[in-house]
Amino acid sequence: WSSSWVAIPNSPGSCSDLPPPSRGTDCSFSCPAGKFLEMSSQQCTPCVAGSYSLGSGLRFDQWDAIPAGFTSLASFLDAGPNGEDIRACNSSSWTPQGVYLESNRDECTVSLVYAVHLEKQGSVSFTYQYPDNNIVFEFYVQNEQCQEMAQTDDQKWIKFTNNGEWDTHTVSLKSGTNILYWRTTGILVGRKMVKPVLLRNIQIEGVAYTSECFPCRPGWFSPKPGSSSCEPCPSNTYSVKGASSCTSCPEHHYSHEGWAECKVRPPCSEKDYFQIHTACDSEGKTQVLYRWVEPKICVENVTGAVELPATGQREPCPPCNPGYYNSNDSTCLPCPAGTHSDGTNECPAGTEPVLGYEYKWWNVLPSNMKTSCFNVGNSKCDDMNGWEVAGDHVRSGAGSSDNDYLILSLHVPGFKVPASLSGMTGSEFGQITFVFETICSADCELYFMMDVNRKSTTVVESWEGSQGKQWYSHSMTRNASVTYTWAFQRTNHALDVRSYVSDMVKLYSISVTNVLDGVASACRACALVPQNSQRAGSSCVPCPAGFYIDRDTNRCQECPPNTHLAGRHTYGQDACVACGPGSISNKEHSRCYSDCSFTHTENNRTLTFDLSPLSDVASLTIGPSFTSKGTKYLHLFNISLCGHEGRRAAICTDNVTDVSSKDDQSDLSQFVNSVDSFICQSTIIPADGRGFRMAISSQSIGLADTFIGATVDAVLNGVNAEPDLFPESSKNVPDINFFYRSTQATASCDQGRSSVITVRCNPEKSERGELSVPSSCPAGTCDGCLFNFLWESSSACPRCTEDDYHQIEGACKGGVQETLYVWNEPKLCTKGVSLPPRSSAPCEAIALWLKVGVGGGAFVAVLLISLTCYFWKKNKRLEYKYSRLVMSANKDCELPAADSCGLAEGEEPDDDVVYAQKPSLLGKLRAIANKHEGGESSESVQLNSSQSDRWVLG
Repeated sequence: WSSSWVAIPNSPGSCSDLPPPSRGTDCSFSCPAGKFLEMSSQQCTPCVAGSYSLGSGLRFDQWDAIPAGFTSLASFLDAGPNGEDIRACNSSSWTPQGVYLESNRDECTVSLVYAVHLEKQGSVSFTYQYPDNNIVFEFYVQNEQCQEMAQTDDQKWIKFTNNGEWDTHTVSLKSGTNILYWRTTGILVGRKMVKPVLLRNIQIEGVAYTSECFPCRPGWFSPKPGSSSCEPCPSNTYSVKGASSCTSCPEHHYSHEGWAECKVRPPCSEKDYFQIHTACDSEGKTQVLYRWVEPKICVENVTGAVELPATGQREPCPPCNPGYYNSNDSTCLPCPAGTHSDGTNECPAGTEPVLGYEYKWWNVLPSNMKTSCFNVGNSKCDDMNGWEVAGDHVRSGAGSSDNDYLILSLHVPGFKVPASLSGMTGSEFGQITFVFETICSADCELYFMMDVNRKSTTVVESWEGSQGKQWYSHSMTRNASVTYTWAFQRTNHALDVRSYVSDMVKLYSISVTNVLDGVASACRACALVPQNSQRAGSSCVPCPAGFYIDRDTNRCQECPPNTHLAGRHTYGQDACVACGPGSISNKEHSRCYSDCSFTHTENNRTLTFDLSPLSDVASLTIGPSFTSKGTKYLHLFNISLCGHEGRRAAICTDNVTDVSSKDDQSDLSQFVNSVDSFICQSTIIPADGRGFRMAISSQSIGLADTFIGATVDAVLNGVNAEPDLFPESSKNVPDINFFYRSTQATASCDQGRSSVITVRCNPEKSERGELSVPSSCPAGTCDGCLFNFLWESSSACPRCTEDDYHQIEGACKGGVQETLYVWNEPKLCTKGVSLPPRSSAPCEAIALWLKVGVGGGAFVAVLLISLTCYFWKKNKRLEYKYSRLVMSANKDCELPAADSCGLAEGEEPDDDVVYAQKPSLLGKLRAIANKHEGGESSESVQLNSSQSDRWVLG
């Protein structure tokens, strides 16, 4: 392929003497930067002053508007949770900001797309800022069939940049059509994004030759021919399009760098100056000075203008900070090694200096602290102090614009646990604590950031708007070099006029413990070498893990069983704090944990629980949830309930950091976004929601660094399990509440986060059971500070004992009786004792008690019958005697003479009275006749005599 040029008449119609067409150079031909291809001569010609050329390249470094050819596309998200079509991202886009292009600040997916055709192999490079790990930033290339070009992870995933630093990313391109994508996705999910991604100076090599030069834009110039770029006009100058030089502003007018016009200087006001404190002089005095904000744009000698206030009175300098002493020239110097306080007092025998930083007086910034000013859109404040000392505090400076970032940094080379604390093997190597307040009238924000081993700056916490005087503390969990940074921004809106110069942040004190090269303000008791040692003396020695320093002997003593070294000292046995209920200490006495066993006594019965099936790390995924922009996300909790010898086995890692830091896989421990805890949480954005190659895991936090204890009570050490959040258990087994706490304070949880896992017996569940969160708090927490979980499992039932079953005896069959054992229903126990096997025993058909009963009953019956007969017979005799007496007393009736006389006393008659069994019919008639005749009746009685038988009739 080659180019050619043809002469075309200026006006239509006939014409003559036109030059013939001529063939040009190959289309792959290109001129160097600063030149263009002059078509008539087919020669590379330098650009004139006031213009520039990239030769065979394209450059985009002017962002007053999105250049032609670029498109900003917001992704249409999946349907919402109710099936509706979400279009909330229509307004999200990359935004031009003059000298850079800014990505969206929300959780939408926005792509910046540019298509370019290369005549030969080339490349694309761009300068960027990517300081916030709450955004996923990726760059990839597709061909004209929308097929993604092969790229390594290093090319696709962009590395983070430190605060205020620009980095360059370069990717090779093939000849042909290349579609370039810069894609950002916010994954803040409820958090505020700190900074967007910024793009500046996109350059593409490999395009066709250029046949013309481009004029410099207004406010820029190129002073000589053959330029490959333009330069911005300095402050107080301006230029028009295609300028080769800049013009100074008229009197009483001003301009900033790169301005295309000048503005009238306003009268000076209180917002145009700021105060500073001078360093101590040789007499130990300091005074307040006032300085104009640079660059100075106001006018003093006009109506309504204020003057710069006079210098303040000389005042005594504030005292030196702890660990420093006042030298002869009134400067504060750090105490030499082994000394404390004023630098002359050595620590006595048996003590060691307490090393650290403690800054509470601010006459000059300490040598390990630096201040700067930074603005992503310009460099006006680069040489300014971002912060100023002010006696009892250090505060943000004036800067050059309201949207400047005012930076204060403190570098700590490392941490060293002193010998007196060597017995503590916890995860804390040091701690930083600072006291601050913010005074704001706009949308100011203070960021506290941390850069570990100079890898990347991570925001630890941020505060918006005015904040009352308060303290914040953060623990360092590993020994590494770290730079702590405070960044203050009055507003994130770029304004030409200063409106919020009086908004500020004040830092009153900063304290860092266990610093490697720190200074000492006091001494602390340490352990001495044992007397029986060859090295016995007064030098300090480190105690073994889990040992405290005895107050009387200054020797190392092991902590008692089931205690741990809490707090930040090891002096005295009171440093060994007893573990909470249901917990034991590990071998090093560094923390308490549950060994998966638990006992509880109620109603004179002891319940024993074996929770070992729940010891493995469990995961609980909650969701999906949707942000206001429609982003689908999940909450993932990893939970380590018990066991593991006290090791915090639940680990959550941000894989965004893993991918973007691919070149540092050899040291995964450097990632500050990987946390280990008893309970940790990550926010997951599924791959299907954003077209990622994998799910994105971010915002990993630890919820439970310390195990408080396990109990059936609802409250422990001020943490409330809030049992009303879950349905009441229908089983007659108490719930076991596991209490945890995270000591890391946050802006919303000044006491740190707390967590409670309620373990409940449910025989219908498996051994591993099932985790759930309260229905009223679907994210596991209602306030962001207390997290509640319910773990139902058959393993949460107590171990079986003899009280959990009963026996059933069978009938005696064939002289054998069987006994069965069955569980009480419902069965609310597991493992423990087993049911005794079925047993049998010989037996008799009639039991002994039955035999005794029958025999006794028979004897009683015989006795009763005998007595009845006896008394019946005796009654008949009495009846007979009575009838004899009645007959003898009857005077009207004469009976035949008796055969015998009356009975003598004590004589028994031999005759028996015998009644006829049935009176005869003749007897009955005779008796009736006698009754009618004499009115008396008679009855025949047969007398049975041993001598004779006779009838007596009456």
